[in-house]
Amino acid sequence: MKVGGKAMRSIWVESDGVTVGVIDQTRLPHAFETVKLVSMDDAAHAIRSMILRGAPLIGAAAAYGMALAMHADATDRNLKNAYATLIATRPTAINLKWALDEVMAVLRPLAPSQREAAAWRRAAEISEEDVAINKSIGAHGLKLIAAIAAGKKRGERVNILTHCNAGWLATVDFGTATAPIYLAHDAGLPIHVFVDETRPRNQGASLTAWELGRHGVAHTVIADNTGGHLMQHKMVDLVIVGTDRVTAQGDVCNKIGTYLKALAAHDNGVPFYVALPSPTIDFTVSDGVAEIPIEERDAAEMTSVSGLTADGRIETVLIVPEGSPVANYAFDVTPARLVTGLITERGVHAPTRAALAAAFPERVAALRAAE
Repeated sequence: MKVGGKAMRSIWVESDGVTVGVIDQTRLPHAFETVKLVSMDDAAHAIRSMILRGAPLIGAAAAYGMALAMHADATDRNLKNAYATLIATRPTAINLKWALDEVMAVLRPLAPSQREAAAWRRAAEISEEDVAINKSIGAHGLKLIAAIAAGKKRGERVNILTHCNAGWLATVDFGTATAPIYLAHDAGLPIHVFVDETRPRNQGASLTAWELGRHGVAHTVIADNTGGHLMQHKMVDLVIVGTDRVTAQGDVCNKIGTYLKALAAHDNGVPFYVALPSPTIDFTVSDGVAEIPIEERDAAEMTSVSGLTADGRIETVLIVPEGSPVANYAFDVTPARLVTGLITERGVHAPTRAALAAAFPERVAALRAAE
């Protein structure tokens, strides 16, 4: 996608070949800054502190973290240490484990002298695979938007609601939930996006709105609790969200608040779609509510908010009474029964075990072989 007219991805390798560059998402939307990762610890910190976030991007960053670790020390001991450190950074998004396992499968059999080059290659491959997957998700999701547009009066907009940020900032490029939106916009379809602010970290207001605006996509930021009202008044044609993990039976774990949007959509007959790359499917888990670990994050994400002051300073202020207890659950699980369809690189699938297994038989076969 583009920033200031310049094509850019969310993660890249610097010209020296051994430093990884990322956008500091904690500074958006009021400041655009990049960060250089020169060590595995830097990569772990960037993931843990949400300098970068989004399940696919976390996976790519973890893969590059392994490459940085091998650049420093390619011994068996450091290989195991790097894996253990990186996998502990964020417990919910399954792409993290998937990417680390992919890199480990390549590096473990190699001599230490061969590991660094192999790690950089596999990390680059994972990044390119993500871009290709997201383009394909966009193509399949575009058909859904185009079908709705075809049923409207000439020039009437298709209104899409999304939650959190599943844009190019959450992936290497294009995004998951936003990929169909960008393709629809570029194809000239009249679209408009309702962007949930997504408390407590405001990824919708600070990230999704930022990137949609820079691509010229019409959008309106709304409070998280507005979605149900809009659906009751027939102001939303479809909902498209991303996800951090999808179970074998189609349950969807995504940013807290997604479940409530799905309930509202179901009650009002609004199609509710989830866009995801296949590495986000966890075929080892069936019941999302019972089995997926839900990350609980720092209370400061809820008690404080950062913003731009009238004189141009970025300040963080307290918005909760001092001493009030805070519970900050980062994700919730939407049961498969509330999901209209799962948009993957291989098409739009029913949220069922049979449909997912049929779409990705090699994943199921690999799991059975490992048992």
